[in-house]
Amino acid sequence: MATAITEGIKISLEASYQKEFSNPNMHHFVFTYKVTIQNCNPFTVQLLRRRWEIHDAAESLKLVEGEGVVGQQPVLEPGNSHTYLSGCTIKSGMGKMKGYFYVEKLNDGKMLTVTIPEFQLIANIFNN
Repeated sequence: MATAITEGIKISLEASYQKEFSNPNMHHFVFTYKVTIQNCNPFTVQLLRRRWEIHDAAESLKLVEGEGVVGQQPVLEPGNSHTYLSGCTIKSGMGKMKGYFYVEKLNDGKMLTVTIPEFQLIANIFNN
């Protein structure tokens, strides 16, 4: 599990290779990842945007940017957390992801840039 705390926001991630949805012969490797965002601050924040960097050993960098996470822009009161599951595909069995969440402090409108820690995408193609 990868974990980082930036601006009082704790991000924890765990990735899993999805063998049943992958096809190594066609260079198609599917991964899911579980993200938990916890607000450790004494103020409420709202996640507005995300920016992912997906590094694939077989390709160059792919950037994915957009509003919220899986169609939501969660509001996190002090001490609360939000967990979601998402996924990605890469062409090789090895890669990594990292990025940023952009959150707003709801008490004063200040924007915070929160680091999404780097985590590995490794296909365990030899395991049953």
